[in-house]
Amino acid sequence: MGLRDRRQERREERRGGAARTFRMRQKMVSIGDDYWIEDEHGERVFKINGKALRVRKTLVLEDPDGRELFKIQEKMFHLRDTMEIEDGEGHKVATVKKALITPLRERFEVKVEDGEDLEVKGNIVDHEYKVECDGNKVAEVSKKWFRIADTYGVEIESPDQDPAFVLAVTAVVDTMTHPAR
Repeated sequence: MGLRDRRQERREERRGGAARTFRMRQKMVSIGDDYWIEDEHGERVFKINGKALRVRKTLVLEDPDGRELFKIQEKMFHLRDTMEIEDGEGHKVATVKKALITPLRERFEVKVEDGEDLEVKGNIVDHEYKVECDGNKVAEVSKKWFRIADTYGVEIESPDQDPAFVLAVTAVVDTMTHPAR
């Protein structure tokens, strides 16, 4: 059993085994590029499709069969960075805004249309942050779990959260934090 396996076991024991972990790459949100998101077993569970040749940044989160689950689009003409997440039928699900910069940390506000709002805070640039709902941790993002460069994990702890939605929020945060990619 490797070090990574033991760490995963300990995390599952602390959380009662309910947490799900996904592997993402920093450069996954390059417009025009596609990227598979894998679960803790290495299975391809979601795909990010970076739509090229569009006026504004557009990413699509798909299931393994290519069905569109969420579309992520940059909002034009906003003072603060803003992106919207739509469901597969084109209905707005959430709006993600970069909050005013706080010392040493960045924050993002996720205004959810038909649910509780989320807050993303921590060391966003280095992929060491948490997603919270009313002060309770919903998910944690960390590069420490992987030795592979440009790879980070998203551990979703709340069984009440849709993993695809949390991963869409993570993709938005990555896109807004690293716009040059």
